Amino acid sequence: MTVDLKDRLIALAEKYEKTSFLEGDPSWFMHQVRGSLNQELMAFIAAAFSYGSRKQFLPKIKQFLQWSEGDVVTWITSGKYQDDIPDDRCCFYRLQCNHDVILFLNSLKELYEKGEGIRSLFPKRKISGYEALGYITDYFKDKDTNGIIPINTSSPCKRLCMFLRWMVRDSSCVDMGLWSDIIDKRTLIIPLDTHVLQESYNMGLIQTKTVSMRTALKLTETLRTIFPDDPLKGDFALFGLGVDNDN
Repeated sequence: MTVDLKDRLIALAEKYEKTSFLEGDPSWFMHQVRGSLNQELMAFIAAAFSYGSRKQFLPKIKQFLQWSEGDVVTWITSGKYQDDIPDDRCCFYRLQCNHDVILFLNSLKELYEKGEGIRSLFPKRKISGYEALGYITDYFKDKDTNGIIPINTSSPCKRLCMFLRWMVRDSSCVDMGLWSDIIDKRTLIIPLDTHVLQESYNMGLIQTKTVSMRTALKLTETLRTIFPDDPLKGDFALFGLGVDNDN
């Protein structure tokens, strides 16, 4: 990697990790609610449905915010979501029907009724980002939610990696750092999708075009050489590179 490329990525990360990044991004939703559990739960729901076109999934996520009136935990634990979403096979969003979403929200209800939320899935010790992915996917693998949450970590788990970035990275105007005490941000994994993969390949950061967890780990290791204490700062750089290339 050349010095010029490294300097460019550092500059792009600084340029794009601003509050303006939240506009039109699913991370915006967790900033619209108050209280750590509400923020965590809103973030998890937002991440779960962040696939496909932003023009399509952002309005779907906004529905959850509107239904809950900002108190997502109460909306879930009281079961009020069953009044808003019919338990039928009509399409909710792309691959998921209303019944899939009900099962997903039922699974979250089980967690948040205990008062600890998703953190309750983790052991009472510090864990890595990869371990966190495993605990989350293990919980959901038997919930029959039709792919809303991956059943294992063989895929890149892009949306879960994005959620963990939001929860773990501190000192950020975008990410919330609610879990910085249990997961070291140096162990987070890049949220890998085809866009990030293409940009990384074009720059020579990786030598494969295969979207997989193995590729995500390799790219994260490369980003760690640029941002040793915070490799996912590189996520903003890769996003910024795509924006700059589109202009």
